Amino acid sequence: METTMQGLVGDDLAEIALTDKKVHRYSTTIAGKEFVLETGKLAGQAGGAVTVQLGDTIVLVTATASQEPRDISFLPLSIDLEERLYAAGRIPGGFFRREGRPSESAILVDRLIDRPLRPLFPKGWDYETQIIITTLSSDGENFLDIPALIGSSAALMISDIPFPEPIAIVRVGMIDDELIINPTTDELEESQLDLRVAGTADAIIMVECGADEVSEDVMLEAIKLGHDAMQPIIALQARMADEVGKPKREVPPVESEDDVQQALADRLGSRLGEVVAETTTKEERGEALDALRDELVDAFAEEDEGLDPSVDGFEPDKIKSAFNDLLKEEVRETILERGERPDGRGSRDVRPIAVEVELSPRAHGSGLFSRGETQVLSIATLGTIGEEQRLDTLRPEESKRYIHHYNFPPFSTGETWFLRSPKRREIGHGALAETALRPMIPSAEDFPYTLRVVSEALSSNGSTSMASVCASTLALMDAGVPIHKPVSGIAMGLVTDPDTDRYRILTDIQGMEDHLGDMDFKVAGTSEGINALQMDIKIKGISYEVMAEALEQAREARLFILDQMTSVIAEPREEMSPYAPRITTVKIDPEKIGKVIGPGGKMIRAITEETDTKIDIEDDGTIFIAATEGPAAEAAIEWINELTAEPEVGKVYKGKVVRTTGFGAFVEIIPGTDGMVHISQLSDHHVKSVEDVVRVGDEILVMITNIDREGKIRLSRQAILEGWDLETAREMDRPGGGRSRR
Repeated sequence: METTMQGLVGDDLAEIALTDKKVHRYSTTIAGKEFVLETGKLAGQAGGAVTVQLGDTIVLVTATASQEPRDISFLPLSIDLEERLYAAGRIPGGFFRREGRPSESAILVDRLIDRPLRPLFPKGWDYETQIIITTLSSDGENFLDIPALIGSSAALMISDIPFPEPIAIVRVGMIDDELIINPTTDELEESQLDLRVAGTADAIIMVECGADEVSEDVMLEAIKLGHDAMQPIIALQARMADEVGKPKREVPPVESEDDVQQALADRLGSRLGEVVAETTTKEERGEALDALRDELVDAFAEEDEGLDPSVDGFEPDKIKSAFNDLLKEEVRETILERGERPDGRGSRDVRPIAVEVELSPRAHGSGLFSRGETQVLSIATLGTIGEEQRLDTLRPEESKRYIHHYNFPPFSTGETWFLRSPKRREIGHGALAETALRPMIPSAEDFPYTLRVVSEALSSNGSTSMASVCASTLALMDAGVPIHKPVSGIAMGLVTDPDTDRYRILTDIQGMEDHLGDMDFKVAGTSEGINALQMDIKIKGISYEVMAEALEQAREARLFILDQMTSVIAEPREEMSPYAPRITTVKIDPEKIGKVIGPGGKMIRAITEETDTKIDIEDDGTIFIAATEGPAAEAAIEWINELTAEPEVGKVYKGKVVRTTGFGAFVEIIPGTDGMVHISQLSDHHVKSVEDVVRVGDEILVMITNIDREGKIRLSRQAILEGWDLETAREMDRPGGGRSRR
C-alpha cells in the first residue's frame, strides 16, 4: 500500500512516496528479562537486519555479503560494533566531538562475536561477509555484548547468507554463591563471576570469563546453566528464519582433493611422520616441512606420467593444500593413537620454564617468563591516581587504574610486517591478561597508584597470552605491588576422533597443536581458583565430562607453573624501585579544596613546582602526593596543612604583616587567614607607632589569644616576647586589661 505526503521544499511542491513495511516482532523471556527481536522496519537493503532490545538497550545488527567471491584461503568475515554515544545521550569528548577509532571495549565485543560465528560458516563460503552493530539506545544497566551477538546470529539467519544454525549467548554472574543469568551492570559489580557462554542448541562453542578465584566445579556448573538458559532465544531465531528468512544462497562446491592427497600419501610414505618426529624447534620443523612440500610440487611438475596439472588437478596450490591436510592427519593420529606430541611431550607435560626478574634497572618492575619457545617480557610502571585511564564508551566504567597492554612484534615469529597500531588480537590478549590479574590488584585505598603493565611477546610458539599473565605477575611483585596472590595461566588443547570416540586433552599447547587441534582453552588463576577463562571450540561441541577433565588438567599445570615462579620471587618486594613515586595520602575537609587549588589553580601549581611533586585531589578531600624523595612530599604536606589548618587559640604562628593601621597590624597566620595585633601587643615596651615596630611584608611570631563568634582573630606578639602563657596573654590583651610596665 502506498500513500503520498506533500510538503514545501523551497518554492516547489514535492511528493514523497511512503511504502508501508511489514514489521515482524518476536519476543521471549530469559530469567525474567524480555528480549525483543524486530525486523522489517530498518535497513531494508541489508542482507539481513534485526533490532534487539533488552530493557532500554537497543542495537541494530545488519549482515550483508558481497555478490562476488574472493580468491583467498580464509573466511572474509568482519564484525564491527559502532559504539554511538548518542545512544546514552552523550556527546563524545575530544576536539572533533565525534566517535573515532573503535574503543577497546568495542573491539572486545567484535572478537566475542567473531569467535563463535566463524567456525559455523560452511567450507567454501568465500564471499565478503560483514556484520555491523549500531547502538541505538543504551540504558547503562544492560550490556551491549549480549544483544549484539544475538542480533548478529538472527541477522545471519534471516539473510540470504548460508549460515547453518542459530547461536545465542548469556551472561552468568554469582552473588552470595548464587548463580544468576544476565546480571545488570550494578549486579555485576557485586558478582564474583562474569561468564559469557555462547552456543548452539546442542553444544557450547565459546566461553569468555572473568572471575575472582572461582572453583572449577562452580565454573562448570555456571557453563551448564548458561547453555540451558539460552535455549529460548535459539528457538526464537529458528522460528524467525522459517517465517521471514530469505532463501539461502548456494555454497560453491569444494573440489575434492582425495586424488591429490592419495598421490601425495603414496609418494611420501613415512617421511612426513619422520620429519615431525625428528625436528624439535618451530623453525627447524617449519623449514623441513617447507622443503618436503616444495620437493613434491617440483616432482609433480617435472614428471611425465600423464598427470597434466591443468587437467588432473595437480596444481601447486592443490598440492600444498593436500600436503597440509596430510600433515594434520599425521599429527592428530599420532597424538590420538600413541599419545605422542610433535615435540615428544606427553599430554600433561609443560614445556621447560625459565623465570627472571629485575631485567630493567630503571623500570619500576620487570619479569621475564619463558615456556619452551614462547617468551614474554612484562614491564610494570607505577603512576599517580590522576594518571588512571579515562573511558569514553558506553560501558558503565568511567575509568580504570589497572591497565594491561600487550604487543606482538613481527620478530616474535621470525617474520616482518609494517608496525601499526595494535591489532584486535593484541587488544584481546592484553584484555585477557588484565582480566586474570585485576582481582589481585590492591584497592586504591590500600595502594594509591595507577598501574600499567606492558607485555612484550619476544618469541611465540603457543599461548603468549598466558605467558603474559605469568610475566606480569612477576613484574608486579618485582615492583613491590602488594598483589593478593600470584597468578599463572596455561593454554589447553584437544584432539578428537568422533568416529571412534577417542580424544586427548593436551596441556600447554604449542602453535602447531593450536592450529591443528579442536580446542583452544586458556585458563588463568591463583592456587585457589580461576580468574580468567577463554575457550574456543572448532568442532560441533564437547561433553561436560571432557570440559571438567580439561579444567582439572589445567589446574594441575597452573599450580606447577606457580611453583616455578615463586621459587624465583615468592612475594611482592617490601621496597619499591627508587625510581617509583612514593605516594602519601592526606585527608582534608572537602570545603577547603578550593584553598589548596587556589584561584585558577595558582596555589596547586605553586606547590607542585616548588616541591617537585605530583598532586591529585579527590572530591571527598583525599589528596595524593607523589614524589620520588621523602623531603619533597613532606614539604608539600606541610604546605597543604598550612593552607587547610584551623586557627587554634594559644598556638604560636609565624605570620606575615599584610596591612597596618593606627591601632595595630594585620598578620596573615595561615594562607588566606589573618588576625589583628593591637598596638599594645606589638612589643614588650610602649609603642608610639605601629610602623616603629613592624612594616608590611615583615614576618613575626604571634600567639592567638582569642577567636570571637564572628571568627575574628586576636593576636599578641608581646606574649611571645615575654613568654606568657595563654591565660596571661588573654588577660593582658582584653579591653582595659594590663599593659607592659616597661
